Amino acid sequence: FRSPKNPDVVYVAALGHPYGHNAERGVFRSTNGGKSWKKILFRDDHSGAVDLCLDPNNSKILYAALWDVYRTPWLLNDGGAGSGLFKSTDGGDTWAEITRNPGLPQGIIGKIGVAVSRVDSRRVYAMVEATGGGVFKSDDAGATWTLMSQDHRATQRAFYYSRIYADPKEKDTIYIMNVAFLKSTDAGKNFKFLKQPHGDNHDLWIDPNNNQRMINSNDGGGIVSVDGGTSWTGEAYPTAQLYHVSVTKDTPYQVCGAQQDNSTVCVQSVSEGAWRNTGTGMFAPIYAVGGGESGR
Repeated sequence: FRSPKNPDVVYVAALGHPYGHNAERGVFRSTNGGKSWKKILFRDDHSGAVDLCLDPNNSKILYAALWDVYRTPWLLNDGGAGSGLFKSTDGGDTWAEITRNPGLPQGIIGKIGVAVSRVDSRRVYAMVEATGGGVFKSDDAGATWTLMSQDHRATQRAFYYSRIYADPKEKDTIYIMNVAFLKSTDAGKNFKFLKQPHGDNHDLWIDPNNNQRMINSNDGGGIVSVDGGTSWTGEAYPTAQLYHVSVTKDTPYQVCGAQQDNSTVCVQSVSEGAWRNTGTGMFAPIYAVGGGESGR
């Protein structure tokens, strides 16, 4: 995040290395446009910052979520004593923990997403992974909270998602990123599914001056809406995310790989004469082969 008042002030939420204990975790701040950094919020070497939100009306007020997470090839340790929700009112110089403020869940806390309404800075939303967790609303800037929903569509697979966004024009409208793209117009009590080209939604940007214009990133790529999420641009681009790439012994050889959320594919390493014009550039024919996502 950049401060809207001073573009040289930049904040970063750093999760750190997910496979081992390390000190490069927490919230960092730069006051010289990223030339140098200072760690301003840190709990321990196994808890990193996973979300950060600046009050749109007061850049000195920040909310940050720490996540106690550790992963190995055989284990995901999702949540622990290091997880928590924090608030600063002085630009990050000092922080107060609000994890256990009235209304928020007790017990082990996992991943947290947080958002502040541009319409009313006292309205804060949080997605909290916990027993008794869900979508929470505060109308006093985080002092007290109300559980609004435990809709499974919003809370499922929390370690992979838990992203929440406040509409910049409508106080009671929020969006939640999960397998589905969800919208609520009653402060999180009820959600409706917004259809778009691909599932597994991870991020959202809403134009602060026009809440009908938004950009969503999901496992299929990036999409744009100019009508509040009713319709979206497509994702039929000549691009792919490949887990592994191999070449065959053929002449000409084939280049093959397994795509993220898609099929396995091969393409010939052919001369330019065999390429085709798709209207967006010259591409060699790609064909599907046996196998599946994350395979070889």
